[in-house]
Amino acid sequence: MGSFRSRFLFFLTLIVAAVLVPSTAAAAEGGSAELGASLPLWSVIPFAGILLSIAIFPLVAGEFWHHHFGKVSAGWALLFAVPFLLAYRGEAIHEILHIYIIDYIPFIILLWALFTVAGGILIRGSFNGTPGLNTVFLLIGTLIASWVGTTGAAMLLIRPVIRANARRQHKVHTIVFFIFLVANIGGSLTPLGDPPLFLGFLHGVPFFWTFRIIPETVTVAAILLVLYFILDSIFWRRETLAARQPHDGPQERLKIEGLHNLLFLGGILGGVLLSGMWHAGTISVFGVEQQIQNFVRDGLLILMGVLSVVTTSKKIRTDNAFSWFPIQEVAYLFAGIFMTIVPALAILRAGEHGALAGLIAAVRDPAHYFWVTGGLSSFLDNAPTYLTFFNSALGRFFPGTPEHLAVHSLIGHQEEFLRAISTGAVYMGANTYIGNAPNFMVKSIAEENGVEMPSFFGYMLRYSLPILIPVFILVTVIFFMGA
Repeated sequence: MGSFRSRFLFFLTLIVAAVLVPSTAAAAEGGSAELGASLPLWSVIPFAGILLSIAIFPLVAGEFWHHHFGKVSAGWALLFAVPFLLAYRGEAIHEILHIYIIDYIPFIILLWALFTVAGGILIRGSFNGTPGLNTVFLLIGTLIASWVGTTGAAMLLIRPVIRANARRQHKVHTIVFFIFLVANIGGSLTPLGDPPLFLGFLHGVPFFWTFRIIPETVTVAAILLVLYFILDSIFWRRETLAARQPHDGPQERLKIEGLHNLLFLGGILGGVLLSGMWHAGTISVFGVEQQIQNFVRDGLLILMGVLSVVTTSKKIRTDNAFSWFPIQEVAYLFAGIFMTIVPALAILRAGEHGALAGLIAAVRDPAHYFWVTGGLSSFLDNAPTYLTFFNSALGRFFPGTPEHLAVHSLIGHQEEFLRAISTGAVYMGANTYIGNAPNFMVKSIAEENGVEMPSFFGYMLRYSLPILIPVFILVTVIFFMGA
């Protein structure tokens, strides 16, 4: 059976290669055309395939998916990579190395470090998941996400939230709103909060400029917190009497263990800031230029994670229901996503010369930037999506101007466009499980603890579309219409 499957995948790859190579080889040989301008739109099919696998396999073949999701991810990655390499050869090798060296490896190192360090902080206490307490948890997470990152805030608080609601029958909505607020929207006020904003900081946006989007963030967060409190209050009245009673036995007072991990968390944040403020030159890695300070940052992050593992007692992690599976799942799935996302990002970078020229040309007003940046960030990596439309705005209003001057001019004269791009990239990461990496990690941790989370499409149809989209429409009307 295994031999047949291997032969089938081999011949399928050859078929895809035979279709892809003739349509793109001429452009590759020319050497002058940009990759994104020559790639057809259907080259993103493997990317769509891996998204559909994430959405469908857990529903129709849950046991298979649980044990083989890494192989499925690798399969889609190879289905794209093999014909891509055959068609573009050296250029394809460079693109693949670039996305893994510049994007994927630092991305996973940061997630692993935050996941490891936050997992060593145990918040004890006899919490009873009342609507009031749950709302306070969400509020605290939303407030700290901009300072410790959405991943740090999510990993710090998701387990206490799950424990507080362990006896409740209705708790899925709490995890979903946690993803909305703590894993996404709360990270919009500093470059530490979410990768797109940090990317803007690296390209000249002042560190505290993001405070300018406090009105939008407060509006969205307040609406969602009030809506959550109302919804949770309705579900609370439907709970059994036992679920609504305080925990039996002696009540455990609030206590935080593993506080020394806050030092390591500070080291992670310091390393991230260092990489944005210190310029130490570049070094070539397999032909890909990487900043030296980024290597220093990644080394520091790995050190913080290792120190956390070595200095935190196993009992703390055991009592915190800590396991490595969530970060392993993210690493395997996003390894495939980053590979198959190459053509989508290349086409976006090509702008009006690529297969999405019509879409790029239609983005004119702040409302357009908000929705297109946000819509694409729901499924693509929101950092390069942010950068694509950030550069689009700079090129549209200040063509030929040096970047640092163009950024200050954009802030001074067309600030509403930067606000639209920034909020769209951060807020709409909450629209899907893959919109932001903490979303998937929160889902995985919740499922490990027995919470039956909705499927990929179920999350969208039951929660993000009916709840978030109306809120984003309101934000558009208030802040971006006629801007």
